[in-house]
Amino acid sequence: MKILFFGSVFPRFPEDPEVPWLRETLIRLRKAGVDARMLAPSWGGLKDHEIDGIPVYRFRYGPASWERLTHDEGAPSKVAKSLRMRALAAVYILCGTVRCLRVCLKERPDLLHVHWPFPHALMALPAAKLLRIPMVVNFHGAELLLARKFPWVAPVLRFLVGRSDAVVANSGFTAGRVRALRDARVEVVPYGSPLPAFEGQAEPFAKTPRRILFVGRHIERKGIPFLIRAMEKLENPADWELRIVGTGDVTEALKAEAADSAQAERIVFTGKLSSGELAREYLGADLFVLPAIVDSKGDTEGLGVVLIEAVAAGLPLVASDVGGIPDVVTDGETGLLVPEKDPVALARAFERLASDPALRAKVVAGAKSRCAELFSWENVVARLLGIYAALLPGGGK
Repeated sequence: MKILFFGSVFPRFPEDPEVPWLRETLIRLRKAGVDARMLAPSWGGLKDHEIDGIPVYRFRYGPASWERLTHDEGAPSKVAKSLRMRALAAVYILCGTVRCLRVCLKERPDLLHVHWPFPHALMALPAAKLLRIPMVVNFHGAELLLARKFPWVAPVLRFLVGRSDAVVANSGFTAGRVRALRDARVEVVPYGSPLPAFEGQAEPFAKTPRRILFVGRHIERKGIPFLIRAMEKLENPADWELRIVGTGDVTEALKAEAADSAQAERIVFTGKLSSGELAREYLGADLFVLPAIVDSKGDTEGLGVVLIEAVAAGLPLVASDVGGIPDVVTDGETGLLVPEKDPVALARAFERLASDPALRAKVVAGAKSRCAELFSWENVVARLLGIYAALLPGGGK
């Protein structure tokens, strides 16, 4: 089957770290026999190209110097900051709609799989209806935040869910929010780890200082300030090191807060890393932490794919009990859950793992078993293929 994927972000060059889970999804589907293709916006005049043998169609929506609406930081954040970006968003929707129709007329895909339904399902809908192409919409949570922030978005999303042939969410948490928006059948299909299998795995807590690892965008909902403050709550801070991977719009503020901390010399910012460098960080860590919060806009983690990466590296998990995180972390079984915005609880969880080898072994084994059952690529691909087959002639719909 030929499937055209459509979304706001896709790697621009082979080393681009953007949406590695989506890139890996298409790679795995192609290995399973799907002719997977991608439609995404241009970036600085970027034209159609290929990555990993995947044809990537790019649509232009302004002068090259203006094409910065997507990638590197979420488009909603950029739109909120700039009047020019708001005007550009309208042009983006128009240009993407036209390009989607043209690509579909030329390639005649059997199915459209649209990520981030607002606005991309709206942009894909004309092609889907005019050419009678089944459309799958895939929610990740950001669209639902927009619906809460801007009341007019909610009826648009309800309309799009009603016009779609299948609805997918990245976690049970996100699926629940979709169903609250409109009563519909929502399939939960998470991601697998976008990193290759880990080799040379180190034994956690076999050395000092013990490394606490965070990986992710530096944005409010990740809760990184509470992690920095947790370093001061440890009984023996000299035994620990915190390594913060990634960048984002609050990176400089985080660095300033870390510099003012009494444990400043034990907090390391690595910046963005290649997949190889990131793998080495995982292999050198003792535990992984995702201190996510419900931020000031009501946003939180839809799933937390980094947790799945950390499980593949054999790391015990500590995470906040918010959003879709409990899909991965069951307290005491596959990791330790703590209340959000609680530095003391984070510090105590780190120390509990350090002092209890039996607990570490239990949660690591439990997490590996859970991820093998729910988050393996074989499972993800099988679920997607089942959804696609049901929408195609003779496929069971």
